[in-house]
Amino acid sequence: MKLKHKFKAVRTEYNGFKFASKKEAKRYMELKALEQAGEVEFFFMQTPIHLPEGVKYVLDFQVYWANGEITFEDVKGFKTPIYELKKKQVEALYPIKITEI
Repeated sequence: MKLKHKFKAVRTEYNGFKFASKKEAKRYMELKALEQAGEVEFFFMQTPIHLPEGVKYVLDFQVYWANGEITFEDVKGFKTPIYELKKKQVEALYPIKITEI
């Protein structure tokens, strides 16, 4: 029996990578297309950011754009209270702004 995700996210595999949702896989495909077009230099997936007391926040995408900009992206369908708390901590401790896709 296959278990359903509590937020109805459908785990998806694409190009040998496993994604937590179809939405995250779609963003990966968009970034790959932007990379091919030369708008994105490269990007990292599932970047860990360490917080105090051994807590870890995992960012979906860290994108290095051709214009020199760096964005930090999290693909969200549903924002949990834990996510909101960790996001606030990351933005308070590090000089980054997380963009929700």
